[in-house]
Amino acid sequence: MKLSALASALDLRLEKGSPETEITGINGIEQSGPGDLTFVSNPKYASAARTTKASAVIVSEDFPAIPAAMLRAKNPYLSFAQALELFHMPRKYSAGVHPTAVVHVSARIGPGAHVGPYVVVDEDVEIGANAVLLAHVVIYRGVRIGDNFMAHAHAVVRENCRIGSNVVLQNGVIIGGDGFGFAKAGEGTWHKIPQPAPVVIEDDVEVQSNSCIDRASVGETRIGRGVKVDNLVQVGHGSHVGEDSLLCSQVGLAGSTEIGNRVILTGQVGVVGHCKVGDNAIVTPQSGVAGDIPAGALVSGAPAVDHRAWLKYSAILPRLPEIARAVRVKKKE
Repeated sequence: MKLSALASALDLRLEKGSPETEITGINGIEQSGPGDLTFVSNPKYASAARTTKASAVIVSEDFPAIPAAMLRAKNPYLSFAQALELFHMPRKYSAGVHPTAVVHVSARIGPGAHVGPYVVVDEDVEIGANAVLLAHVVIYRGVRIGDNFMAHAHAVVRENCRIGSNVVLQNGVIIGGDGFGFAKAGEGTWHKIPQPAPVVIEDDVEVQSNSCIDRASVGETRIGRGVKVDNLVQVGHGSHVGEDSLLCSQVGLAGSTEIGNRVILTGQVGVVGHCKVGDNAIVTPQSGVAGDIPAGALVSGAPAVDHRAWLKYSAILPRLPEIARAVRVKKKE
């Protein structure tokens, strides 16, 4: 695309550079060369922007001038994502059912669906328009799914689960596997608690590879509209995750956890069962949440505490041996 056409498509203001410059690709700021478009949203890359070989750089409205052509944006990261969509359109899948797929006669699949090799769709399933089910996807009986469903290879949706529209399941996702429920019986043995209650996933959710969202014994497990779930995440039975929240890689929610709206749980965060995390809270990496977290909080550590307090703890920790020796000396005196 010409730089002028790109600016128009993304509603950006072109500053410096020729409108006729040809943009042929997208790349990182340090890897870019002539013909590439890149972006800066993190201040630590400001110096790289001054030396980049890219033909154009998407920058914020107040970013200082650089030698390369600039596309001014209110949100450079979002604009860069939209530019990627222009250059890397998602693959289109033709409608039809592969001869190796097994679709029960009672299943109802909307128009425009692509059902790939070895897909299994069980009885009494309803799927909306324009679904894409790639190889080895399995949809159990009684499932209800909205429009524009995308399930990558080996994704599984278990019995009676309900999924909204515009939902994406990446490879190996399991929706509605049994919750981890066992009652202690005599002599130290364990009795399995049935897990018949479904998982409910609202619209515009994406669940990435090898993540599991478990069904419950009673009630439901619910993932709110717009939630994004990273790889290797475990959502325990009966948990509720509020709208537009992010669960990053290796997050684990024990059963009956309540996560508010727009919460961010970063990598390897663990939340104890029956805890509540309030709206707009952020939990930093490898933290352990063992109690309720108020709305808007920023917490760190295990157990998780206010982030500023945790920074103080972390600064003191390397000095503990020295402090302990000083205390012992003081006691002797």
